[in-house]
Amino acid sequence: MKKENTPAPENTSPANQRGPGGLKVSNNELKALGINDVKILENFSRVANGLLKHAVMDKPEILANLEALIDDPMPYALKKGGKFKNLAESVINLRKEGKFLKQQRSTFALKEEIADFPVWGLEHIEVGALAQMKTAVKLPIAVAGALMPDAHQGYGLPIGGVLATTANTIIPFAVGVDIACRMCLSIFDLPAATVDTEADMLKGMLMDHTYFGIGCTTKSYHDSSLFDSKTWGETKVIRNLKDKAYAQLGTSGTGNHFVEWGELTLAEGALDGIPAGNYLALLSHSGSRGFGGCVADHYSKIAMSKTKLPPEAKHLAWLNLDNDEGQEYWIAMNLAGEYASANHHEIHNKIARALNLNPLMRIENHHNFAWQEQLADGTPVMVHRKGATPAGPGVLGIIPGSMSTPGFVVRGKGDAASINSASHGAGRLMSRSAAFKTLDKVAIAANLADKRITLMGSDVDEAPMAYKDIHAVMAAQSNLVEVLAKFEPRIVKMADPKEKPED
Repeated sequence: MKKENTPAPENTSPANQRGPGGLKVSNNELKALGINDVKILENFSRVANGLLKHAVMDKPEILANLEALIDDPMPYALKKGGKFKNLAESVINLRKEGKFLKQQRSTFALKEEIADFPVWGLEHIEVGALAQMKTAVKLPIAVAGALMPDAHQGYGLPIGGVLATTANTIIPFAVGVDIACRMCLSIFDLPAATVDTEADMLKGMLMDHTYFGIGCTTKSYHDSSLFDSKTWGETKVIRNLKDKAYAQLGTSGTGNHFVEWGELTLAEGALDGIPAGNYLALLSHSGSRGFGGCVADHYSKIAMSKTKLPPEAKHLAWLNLDNDEGQEYWIAMNLAGEYASANHHEIHNKIARALNLNPLMRIENHHNFAWQEQLADGTPVMVHRKGATPAGPGVLGIIPGSMSTPGFVVRGKGDAASINSASHGAGRLMSRSAAFKTLDKVAIAANLADKRITLMGSDVDEAPMAYKDIHAVMAAQSNLVEVLAKFEPRIVKMADPKEKPED
């Protein structure tokens, strides 16, 4: 019997099966995952290099999946037809026998002291979100943080959390799963009363030109020139997702994503070139669809395999921009930003064409993204805004409420303590499961009728009562943004109730 530290013979090891470009998953790389038994090492090597040889996955993705499997094999064992199913089952069986107890590897220690970070609207924020933010600012790469008044618990960084890290680091989970989720508003030179006088026509436009759902695709294109960009060929991950992204251009997600008509009330001089008045406006909320979701999943796994953190911080694992994986994610994230913008433009341009009227103005902003910026003292940082709106000096943005409460067009005041940020909406008051358990459908219908809301799609978990009071949230951040206009939703389209929420 071989000793545990005896290497597998080099002339027979499956690790010599080379993938595209001569790459292979080496025994040393597998040992670095904590594998210290020769037979187990050979099994992992056979699977890993088989996948690599046949170009099923690239090397970082294989290693990330193996790392995740070793941490928790059950999800892989339960996945019917999964590439790692047999490995996962063998690991589970070995552990039942008291074998293959993974070696403990060193982790990055969190800072002992919790850095001070400002909180807006503390009375509106749940304990879980505060705890997550406290963990985030203890990361060794954390430079500054802030919590917006719509904050609630998420994965890693809370929704409504802003985190500045050292300039060469980026945290996929602090950007979010829906990369570059964003708002887009088109203001039309039509009276707000059009939502009543031409309600059927406007409803028909939403039915004809918007598509919702996790796997939904579009039926026509207004402008697909984004796909001429050479960036779509930059990495294997991007190349593999190009067709999916193309098919979903101009579509919207599920959960809290929407496209809606409403009444925009604008004061004199608030927006250059547009007189005071009440206007018809179109507002949409969605992100980078399956493309962004797959990018987030791929690189968050890699980050968690590369950067080991204590359990409470594991979702805050980062990538280094000095390394290939970090650069790949940076390229993919920025492309997801362009793609998310193009998605909204497809929707708005198609509807504008159907209306036979170009908008007077279009305003838009990301709120799940990372930007290379500088703090007030000149320190270069990477600013992660997960469910937070950029609010630098003079920067325009949109902060929505709920399907029956107003949203607001805002101008940033450039508050340094907030890291030039504001809330991205009202924020959830309760979880989706709590909404289904506690909210009354009759009361929801009465609320919508009272506010004269026509709703197409959605379910109880998106009811207005599931959200915080947008007026209280806006009052809590009056030093962060100036309100320029108010948008009242009237005709709202969202995904069908059967669709799983993905926001």
